[in-house]
Amino acid sequence: MSIERMPHPAALLPAAVDGLTAVRRAVADAGLPGDLLALTRLRVSQINGCGPGVAGGVRQAAALGVSPERLAAVAAWRETPWFTGAERAALALTEAVTRLADQPDPVPDDVWDLAAKHFDQRELAALLLAAAIANLDDRLDRPTRRQVS
Repeated sequence: MSIERMPHPAALLPAAVDGLTAVRRAVADAGLPGDLLALTRLRVSQINGCGPGVAGGVRQAAALGVSPERLAAVAAWRETPWFTGAERAALALTEAVTRLADQPDPVPDDVWDLAAKHFDQRELAALLLAAAIANLDDRLDRPTRRQVS
């Protein structure tokens, strides 16, 4: 196991904590189910290989009542029966937003259109911001070697 290099950068810049907290609050207040947001956070961190993010996503989802089967299957959500159409659309959008450099059209129309079928623009905004914040967290955790707590 690596040694943590420094505290979370936002912890060293209090104004950054305030800003991130405000974005997180706006996402939480947008009306999306908390378990859906937790599943998308978990999927981002799985893709990014971020231990603290995965641990946090699992804890958050479990606390919101996500079953152990669903938690274990998030990485293989396409091949399991335990996710709704809306959850599948959110996970597909989350994956596309996380893997922007992996394909010429980072968020293909079919992914966007499916998400837009299940979510209104306010909810889509919350999903995009949730994915962006989860990616930001992972991109701060990985270089600083933040440890799972």
